[in-house]
Amino acid sequence: MKGNQRSPMFILFLVVFIDMIGFTIVIPFLTYFVQDLATSEGIIDTGKRDLWVGIIISVYSFAQFIFTPILGSLSDRLGRRPILLFGLFMNTIFFTVFGLSGSLMMALVARFLAGAGNGNIAVARAYIGDISSPDMVASRMGAIGAAFGLGFMIGPFIGGLLSNPASGIGGPFDTTFWKQYPYLLPCLLSSVLSLLSLFLAFIKLPESLEIKSKTKEEDIFIGLYDTLKNITKIIRLPIISTLVFTNFLFIMGFSMIHGIFILFTAMNIEDGGLGFDAMENGWVFAYIGLLGVIVQGGLIGKLTKIFDLSKLMIFGTVICGIGIASIPYVPGHISWLIFISSTFIAIGNGLFSPTQSSLLTFESSKRGYELGMVMGAQEGYGALARIFGPLLAAYLWSLTVEGSGFWTYHTSFRVAGIIFIIALILQLKLLNNLKISINLPKEG
Repeated sequence: MKGNQRSPMFILFLVVFIDMIGFTIVIPFLTYFVQDLATSEGIIDTGKRDLWVGIIISVYSFAQFIFTPILGSLSDRLGRRPILLFGLFMNTIFFTVFGLSGSLMMALVARFLAGAGNGNIAVARAYIGDISSPDMVASRMGAIGAAFGLGFMIGPFIGGLLSNPASGIGGPFDTTFWKQYPYLLPCLLSSVLSLLSLFLAFIKLPESLEIKSKTKEEDIFIGLYDTLKNITKIIRLPIISTLVFTNFLFIMGFSMIHGIFILFTAMNIEDGGLGFDAMENGWVFAYIGLLGVIVQGGLIGKLTKIFDLSKLMIFGTVICGIGIASIPYVPGHISWLIFISSTFIAIGNGLFSPTQSSLLTFESSKRGYELGMVMGAQEGYGALARIFGPLLAAYLWSLTVEGSGFWTYHTSFRVAGIIFIIALILQLKLLNNLKISINLPKEG
């Protein structure tokens, strides 16, 4: 199947696109949903209620951390196709289950199982490696990256647009059922899209892997074992460990806004927030996603031909940190200023991610390290950052949201800013130790 197989790429693009929609579609309304569930269970303390927001966000990433390497190992043993179908089936079921959740525990389990199914993104990448000749891999991986960006842009928009349809859309949705389940409609749409992908994959996606021999049953856990081993091994590698830890800090600081951004924007204006509803939050996250697609999909290639990779990485860290730390200072009466903070966040992330990955690739190759091991460790640390970031943010928020003086709802955003400062210091120290040429070859 190498080189000539074109049709699977559309299905693979769809798989990743749907997975990202499932991850991001909840962003605009998850805070409101969890707060409603907590209140219905008698949790009236604001801090305890909002802590649940971080927990339910983090459990999705925790499931991905556990199941991504397991599903990868299973795909080596059983083939890529059944694992990809399994992930789409999980998404089809548990998107809807989440929308129907009547308790915090039900919502927690639904998001965990959806995250477990979403571990098939790594299998989609492996499928591309199976069917692609070396000269096609980069462009096809770029298509998967575009699916990430589009999913991140469209998911929050859909989530905000379709939330609370009884009042937002009206007409046939102005019923008791949709008032009882105000966040079901976007989840239901995700399930329908996932079901469509499942159907197309079932009839059109061939197996890409020739299974030569069956692996022992217990070997399905070897991927998880390798991930944990690489996480500890990478610490002993000079330069590489600093680059990976820098990425860990950046992702941790960036993912903190998933837990607290809407906690802030949903606050009443008189309490210091912006008074946003789910739809308004959806527009903000869609804007961030759109800018991310523009930067990573078009501008980054041109910028790397003009500026050093390390300088772009540092600049990305600085402006993303400023954007996140500035969020709670946006005044409610001129709430459109949130788009300035969002611009900094989107451009900063769009500059940091590809340049850091490129530097890590160059340095690993020069020093003769196994690139698979290095990238696997980076993915492992990134997953941990996406677990700890929202949890830390929500915990700090729960402690300070009703505080006064220095310890107020600003604290979580300030801590995120401090994390970016630490990442910046590491990058500045790293400049003196890098032994590679950090300029990409100029055209011509």
